[in-house]
Amino acid sequence: MTALVPYLLLPGTAAEALAFYRSVFGGETVAHTYAEFGRADGPADAIAHGMLLNGPVELGLSDAAADEDALHMNGLFFSLLGTADPETLTHWFARLGDGGRVLDPLQERPWGAHDGTLVDRFGVRWLIGYEG
Repeated sequence: MTALVPYLLLPGTAAEALAFYRSVFGGETVAHTYAEFGRADGPADAIAHGMLLNGPVELGLSDAAADEDALHMNGLFFSLLGTADPETLTHWFARLGDGGRVLDPLQERPWGAHDGTLVDRFGVRWLIGYEG
């Protein structure tokens, strides 16, 4: 299956993020350290490649290497509009907002749809919503 899979470079928090996103979305995790990949451009126990797989949301992530910029999102949201039933999307919004910052609460809009935006604890911006 071909789909867009966001890949996040995090500032040393990839293992924590991988566990957090699994707790929100379910699925399975796979992670490999810098040492496992024979890389010397980061701490041996840092995540060189991690994936959240086989769930409703798939993500790739790693700890940024010494010469890589860590995640900094501006002008972009990961959109989960209509990707699950309203109850699930409401749950995801609440869980992703835990330890993060709600920018616009999940609410009904004048046109009848529900949506909201937030920045999670890792700096990832999310747009979540559903129709009716």
